[in-house]
Amino acid sequence: MKFSRQTTLRSQATVTGVGVHSGAPVSLTIGPAPIDAGIVFLRTGLDGADREVQASFGSVIATELATVLGDRNGPLVSTAEHILAALRGMGVDNALVEVDGPEVPIMDGSAAPFVAAIDQAGIINQSAPRRYIQVLKPVQVTMGASMGELRPNNSGFRVEVEVDFANSVIGRQAYHFELNPERFRREIARARTFGFMSDVSRLWNAGFALGSSFDNTLVFDEERLLNPEGLRYADECARHKVLDAIGDLALAGLPLLGTYRSVRGGHKLNHAVLTALMADRTAWRLVEGETVRRPRVAAEVVGGMVGGMIAPAFGPDVS
Repeated sequence: MKFSRQTTLRSQATVTGVGVHSGAPVSLTIGPAPIDAGIVFLRTGLDGADREVQASFGSVIATELATVLGDRNGPLVSTAEHILAALRGMGVDNALVEVDGPEVPIMDGSAAPFVAAIDQAGIINQSAPRRYIQVLKPVQVTMGASMGELRPNNSGFRVEVEVDFANSVIGRQAYHFELNPERFRREIARARTFGFMSDVSRLWNAGFALGSSFDNTLVFDEERLLNPEGLRYADECARHKVLDAIGDLALAGLPLLGTYRSVRGGHKLNHAVLTALMADRTAWRLVEGETVRRPRVAAEVVGGMVGGMIAPAFGPDVS
């Protein structure tokens, strides 16, 4: 392991878009934060004073269709996982994320626009050593047919995701990924959220996915992908689940040294595993002033490939 320092952003950068659930316009600005601040969301546009919420597993108040952060007065920021994945994936420790609406903008359904904003703002080193949460023993959670597990991995952070959908176009896919900024940018950041035409009416009637479209979601029916431009990766759905896991586990508050395995998982499972880890004080420890020598290994693609026509789109899994 070699010495590493905390990082923040050099300046501010702003993106604008719509909320995937509300369909309302929203602006998000990322900017610098002091040493040990972590990632903090500042919700503006409220009646009365602006409110801050720490990007922490303890701030999660809902996980059904997205990761929602809030406080005792209610929800503040929904669909936080993509900007969190971008910040963690690019190695940003401390940042202020200002959002003027109830949701992070969905953009194109991936983390790539947020990576571009981070590039625009720039990343700088800070004077304090980086700290990590080192997983010391396996922690596992099962929910029906779904399973999530964190286990020790002193060489860095690894994500192993398996998806298995009854939809024959997606079917079974798996993707294994060792996190570093270059590979995150190349292999994970562009993977988009996905959903099914069969769910659209139900979601709309419940007031969800009002901002979803072929521009920001991969949409499948029973026989094909409906987006005319096709997929960015043959296994884009599995890669997006990796993206979601990185964002959800960023809510540990510090980078993890461990391997996360998810089978048929989602936001609820990701949060449950992280909560279980943090609740067991014998399962982790803080490691200060060290970083990881990343293995130079190609990403593994395991399991099935996407069949049928390739294309993107509609209502979630919006995550």
